[in-house]
Amino acid sequence: MKSLEEEENLQKIGGMEVLFATSVWLISTIFTGLAILGGILGYLYGPYWGVRRVPGPPTIPLLGHLPLLAKYGPDVFSVLAEQYGPIFRFHMGRQPLIIVADAELCREVGIKKFKDIPNRSIPAPISASPLHQKGLFFTRDARWSTMRNTILSVYQPAHLASLVPTMQSFIESATEKLHSSKEEEITFSTLSLGLATDVLGQAAFGVNFGLSNTHSIGTSIKGEDNDDEVSDFINQHIYSTTQLKMDLSGSLSIILGLLVPILQEPFRQIFKRIPGTMDWKVERTNRKLSGRLDDIVAKRMKDRERGSKDFLSVIMNAMESEAVSKNVFTPDYISAVTYEHLLAGSATTAFTLSSIVYLVAGHPEVEKKLLAEIDGFGPPDQMPTAHDLQHKATNQMLLFICSCLLVNQLSSFGKTNLPMDFVYLSVFQMQAIKEAMRFYMVSPLVARETSRDVEIGGYLLPKGTWVWLALGVLAKDPQNFPEPDKFRPERFDPNCQELKQRHPYAFIPFGIGPRSCIGQKFSLQELKLSLIHLYRKYVFRHSPDMEKPLELEYGIVLNFKNGVKLRVIKRT
Repeated sequence: MKSLEEEENLQKIGGMEVLFATSVWLISTIFTGLAILGGILGYLYGPYWGVRRVPGPPTIPLLGHLPLLAKYGPDVFSVLAEQYGPIFRFHMGRQPLIIVADAELCREVGIKKFKDIPNRSIPAPISASPLHQKGLFFTRDARWSTMRNTILSVYQPAHLASLVPTMQSFIESATEKLHSSKEEEITFSTLSLGLATDVLGQAAFGVNFGLSNTHSIGTSIKGEDNDDEVSDFINQHIYSTTQLKMDLSGSLSIILGLLVPILQEPFRQIFKRIPGTMDWKVERTNRKLSGRLDDIVAKRMKDRERGSKDFLSVIMNAMESEAVSKNVFTPDYISAVTYEHLLAGSATTAFTLSSIVYLVAGHPEVEKKLLAEIDGFGPPDQMPTAHDLQHKATNQMLLFICSCLLVNQLSSFGKTNLPMDFVYLSVFQMQAIKEAMRFYMVSPLVARETSRDVEIGGYLLPKGTWVWLALGVLAKDPQNFPEPDKFRPERFDPNCQELKQRHPYAFIPFGIGPRSCIGQKFSLQELKLSLIHLYRKYVFRHSPDMEKPLELEYGIVLNFKNGVKLRVIKRT
């Protein structure tokens, strides 16, 4: 009897132990699950919590405001600025961006508080491309400062002046290519990209890609003319550029980077090994590009007679003279920063040139004024000098005087000491360039990141906050640009009342502060020369096959989705 009771007690104790163990396991599982859930929620919503007081539309978990971007495209920031004011939140997936859409606040971020916001944030498309991370654009802190100071020497007036003959040679060849073309219609955006790439290739690498020049004036990629090699390189260059998407049309790793950044790199390492995926194609393309760039750099490093005629030579000469630390410009950084110049310079300049020609083609009154200026410059074989394109065009007082002379005193112009060519090169042509850049802002967003807690627009932003300046919104603000959807170059006339009333930082297509584009004078020089050569011989009309309005792709820079198709008409 006793043994039976003991047996029952033991069974009860055993049952209690099992129940206790089960309870412990269940509680442990619940707490572990809650901890994991809390970690996931903390990871997903942690960035939001620090900027939660900044106004913005309701977010969708993981997607953030990407559906709004898909709905409105680049115009989404204008739509939100109208609704939420000059500073608001926009969630690129998990990552909140503080969008600044006010000229005075842009000055505060880009200039006044630059020490607190000195670096660019690195979005998912760049995180997926190591080739693009090591250029000047995304380099940070002391390395950026050293690189920038070295590179600035390339853009001094004397060096830019030496590039004018090279630019003119390529541009002349491009116009000859138009003349020899039997097709009445062309994809002008393709021609402009080839032209811009040729000019940058010569200026950056000392390499002639031969896309617009029928006669080589430089050295080809492998030291000899090889159309297949050149074509392959450029195709890789274009593919690498166009895959830097800021929406859900990019590669799988970029999409994950937008939604859950921590997963981007591990999955990129997986996807890039799976043939046929976009990550695999991007990785293969970037590897080939890097290999070609490394070959160019290695060959140039062995060349003791390289001089200082191009960007790559300037950097190498600075290294060898120990003007900069060799730890700053390692071979991979040299390749990256040189390619960055080719990428940034060719894509943006080509887009802007295509924009100008497209807009002028649709506005006969603008074309008439532009042709009058260009024709008045002089005989067709008279080429503008670097002094005409750089020094004089930057003198705002002379611009004002010349505009007055054009309007009121042209008949007595011979009595003045101002050269006639300056009038024709620096008044209406520059207005048309600026207005086209405003109408189609190639870089509608400029990325920044706070390095410490800082107050902007009345909101305290924690360290690590992504602050993006909405230059595209500023350019379409009716307070600074009445009738912003109309193409009116005269709004940049120095004598125009609209210009006098405009905020000085309402139009900043090249960025603002120390992080602004250091190649802007180079780009403007190329644009002016291109317009002179093109419009001396041709005028352009919209192709019936081109959609209206033009469809745009939203990436690191804007791009025309289907190109710019134009009819070429030879002037008589």
